[in-house]
Amino acid sequence: MPNFPITDSHVHLLNPHEIQYSWLDDAPNFKRPWLLDDFNQATDQVQIEKIVFMEVCCDDHEVHREVEWVTGLAQKDPRIQGIIAGVKFENRDTVEGVLETHAKNPLVKSVRRVTQELDIDFAIRPEFIDGVRLLPKYNLLCDLCIHHPQVSNITKLVDACPDVRFVLDHIGKPDIRNQKFEPWKSDIQALSERENVTCKISGMVTEADHGNWTRDDLKPYILHVIECFGFDRVVHGGDWFVMTLAAEYPQWIDALDHALEGCSEDDVRKLYVKNADRVYHLG
Repeated sequence: MPNFPITDSHVHLLNPHEIQYSWLDDAPNFKRPWLLDDFNQATDQVQIEKIVFMEVCCDDHEVHREVEWVTGLAQKDPRIQGIIAGVKFENRDTVEGVLETHAKNPLVKSVRRVTQELDIDFAIRPEFIDGVRLLPKYNLLCDLCIHHPQVSNITKLVDACPDVRFVLDHIGKPDIRNQKFEPWKSDIQALSERENVTCKISGMVTEADHGNWTRDDLKPYILHVIECFGFDRVVHGGDWFVMTLAAEYPQWIDALDHALEGCSEDDVRKLYVKNADRVYHLG
């Protein structure tokens, strides 16, 4: 485990008694509250100093309520120093109003539209690109949640939005379960050449074989994104509570530490703390 407090730039919290999440009907493993007390219990072996909350795909009419709920949690737990809020970029009639409301809350640092289950070309449709291009006006980043076949189109999105700062969640979700690397490996290399993109090392255990993954299954993927993006453009994310499908929190940290063996302490601190603090303007 790191011998210093870390930042987790990807923490899901959820209370279905407060906010509606229709997708929970198809996900019985998650259909319960996942609250800060649960997170604290799950991470009791790890020093976590700062938290960035990641939206959990609430129903459309609940987007602002979710932000308000987490803002209330942050008043009780000052570790919550950032929020990544939900938005549907493609909704031309409503997207700017949603972004304007998000931007009024200083905790909202970034926004996200999950596209991993959508058409492979969804993120390069004109209406989607137009919505993403609004973000610099509101000083917001764009987090990207995709599957590996979509990485090449995400590079096209980034090229179409040169003034937007992007964070690729879960290293683009490669097929770790089957130990496949291409075309993800080449596509990640190409994406990394865009300097306005940061890569979040997170969400990997759930892309591996849930019951049988090893640290060495994850290591080559971690090393590839570090080689491509460098230690100045990678950030750590735990992806709790989703990660519980495949691992306990300390297991994930152990796997990441394993891949980082031999790296300098300064580089390790960049990944675990400094970069997320800078990218998301925490503190």
